[in-house]
Amino acid sequence: MVPQDISKLIVRTSMKDRAAFDLLYKQTSAKLFGVCLRVLRDRGDAEEALQEVFVKIWTKADRFAVSDLSPISWLVAIARNHAIDRIRARRSPSVNIDTALDVADPTPGPEAMAVAGGETERIHHCLDELEKDRAAAVRGAYLSGESYAELAERFKVPLNTMRTWLRRSLLKLRECLER
Repeated sequence: MVPQDISKLIVRTSMKDRAAFDLLYKQTSAKLFGVCLRVLRDRGDAEEALQEVFVKIWTKADRFAVSDLSPISWLVAIARNHAIDRIRARRSPSVNIDTALDVADPTPGPEAMAVAGGETERIHHCLDELEKDRAAAVRGAYLSGESYAELAERFKVPLNTMRTWLRRSLLKLRECLER
């Protein structure tokens, strides 16, 4: 089929001639399907897109201007643009930049850092008031993550004695921090 014949079919389709539309479909659907398949890379998606493309051709055929340009180029442009629109519609919408304001920063702010710095200093001061072995046991348990059994072995005391040391040391620390 020559370009003039396709142009005539498009013009007749613009007048809602179903027979012309049927013939246009038979003559061009293979090429337009190839365009959709190349862009979408999925046969099922390309088949759906092709049906939608022909609906567009049916409704927009009156916009086709007969000229020296190839009518198949007009049809291919419709198919290609529709396939690209389908890809864009699949993408998740981009998030508005203003939503970033709602994201909480997990790091403490300057005020909290200053308060924490002061608290750290107070804790170390109170730890210094404990006996050296008791302070080392508290640091081992609560700052280094050592178990009671590891601490008992390190300080060569029974496990229950280590528990008592830690409990009493924490009570002394709390008393010191409340002053």
